[in-house]
Amino acid sequence: MQVTKKVSRRTFFEVAGATTLSAALASCGFGVGSNSPAASSGKSTITVWDIRTGSEQQAVQATVNDFNSQQSKIHATLNFFQNDPYKQKLQVAMGAHNPPDIFFGWGGGVLDTYVQAGDVYDMTSAFNGDSSWKNRYLPSVMSAVTFNDKIYGVPNSGMQPVMFYYNKAMFAQYNLQAPQTWSDLLNVVSTLKQHNIIPIALAGSSQWPYLMYEEYLVDRFGGPDAFNAVLANQANSWAQDAFIKANTAIQQLVDAGAFGKSFSSVTADTNQDAALLYTGKAGMMLQGNWNFSNILTNAPDFVKNKLGWCPFPAVDGGTGNIANAAGNPCNFYSISSTAKSPQDCVTFLKETALNDADVRRLIAVGDIPVVQGIESQLSSAPNSDWLLFNYNMVKNAPHYQLSWDQALAPTAAAALLTNLSQLFLKQITPQQFSANMNKTIS
Repeated sequence: MQVTKKVSRRTFFEVAGATTLSAALASCGFGVGSNSPAASSGKSTITVWDIRTGSEQQAVQATVNDFNSQQSKIHATLNFFQNDPYKQKLQVAMGAHNPPDIFFGWGGGVLDTYVQAGDVYDMTSAFNGDSSWKNRYLPSVMSAVTFNDKIYGVPNSGMQPVMFYYNKAMFAQYNLQAPQTWSDLLNVVSTLKQHNIIPIALAGSSQWPYLMYEEYLVDRFGGPDAFNAVLANQANSWAQDAFIKANTAIQQLVDAGAFGKSFSSVTADTNQDAALLYTGKAGMMLQGNWNFSNILTNAPDFVKNKLGWCPFPAVDGGTGNIANAAGNPCNFYSISSTAKSPQDCVTFLKETALNDADVRRLIAVGDIPVVQGIESQLSSAPNSDWLLFNYNMVKNAPHYQLSWDQALAPTAAAALLTNLSQLFLKQITPQQFSANMNKTIS
């Protein structure tokens, strides 16, 4: 089933053998759409790469169209790409010193890698020099694009926590409640399986959805300190009890049939996991809030009548706070160091990235932009219950964990996904997972 999707929040990974590809790949256009540049108008043209789709893509395109209609000297050419091809395309383009002027990203470790390679323009002076621009965004999100007190990107989207989606009508039919504990979750799995329903949709073919279980379970068992030890490169930190218990719990879910028999062939980029949920073939899905607009686009009646959501449950004996959240602060636009006119790029970002009209459009499609003072807009918007749940989830979280594949350097992030895939497929034990990941500690 081919469905329209909103951007997934994944990071860039090192692609094996990617550096052997030619610079031609970096310049080829395999995006899913773009607006036409005004090449003959005498305007300066800047190229922007993005991966948003569905209703969010339409909102972004409208904001860029506004910019182009109001500018007499600059024209922005906006190109959209599918998530996974984009990762490789950007990496190769950076290696060939032929990236777009402005590129879409998630901040964190991968952006820092590009910064260290000299591939990203330093926006510090321009950003800090304009108080109205600087004060537009929630300060907490800027840490993902700030390295050594220098700023290398600005937010362009909403906050992106991860939570459970579930089918309220199905739960009511089988006398189930949104799980608050691990025992509750196992009961849901057992009950739905008995009725030949996939308990939890999981897009294993894409690998990165595995990470959400790892992040939450490690946090629920050991709290933030467990992964912080990994980030601090502490010896043997991947073998902490929190990791062993989390990965044992993951394999407990696999053994219980929580994900069905074919989860390793389900793909997130085409929203196959979300489709299983809204077509009634699955009862739950652990995913980021970016999936809301996908479901709203493809199954509005499901959103209106059946869609529920809840935090990841607590675990027995765990020390982590159930209010802790995992996900991403937002997405970002960064300027490449090879941009033809960095000042034009700064103008574009200052005038478009979560401006007032952009905020209104994004709220209308279910986003919660990371800007200050929008509570009343969220309360009065369609789907306000959903918007405020997300806003309060992030606002009230004692700890908000940046997704590990963004917090880690690319090599370790790639190894993490490989080992998680093997863990979910029961090709390795929790102890073997820890031993393999300890080898990535530098």
